[in-house]
Amino acid sequence: MLQGETAITIDDKGRLAIPTGYREIVASDFGNRLVITYNPFERGALWIYPHATWEGVRDSVNKLSRLKATNRAMQLKLVGAASVVEPDGNGRIPIPASMRNALGIEKKAVLLGMGDRFELWSEQAHRAQIETPLGDDDLGDDLVGLQL
Repeated sequence: MLQGETAITIDDKGRLAIPTGYREIVASDFGNRLVITYNPFERGALWIYPHATWEGVRDSVNKLSRLKATNRAMQLKLVGAASVVEPDGNGRIPIPASMRNALGIEKKAVLLGMGDRFELWSEQAHRAQIETPLGDDDLGDDLVGLQL
């Protein structure tokens, strides 16, 4: 289970160092293989999946009918852009330059543990997301009865 928020610095070569608390999990539980792709629902973020988890996501997205524009967009953002990465000896993974440029991820970013994956947010997009409170209209049926 991945959880928590970590301020991350992207180095001059476009790499992020996986927080030390997650390195053993990435090595042993995830086979030291991760997949980076776009978050198709929110701007300013990437999703970083364990490779084995990614395969299920990829397969389910690829099963969507290509006749619908929304499905094709989902396939493009998730599957078409996916990049397999492995941490180096210092626990760093490269973030593709095209992704960093598209989302404005520069030196400072935020890494979130989101259960089955990480999310990497540009510092600005993360701040905007956190500063936007949920309103009553945002509370769908999924949240009714949720104990917080």
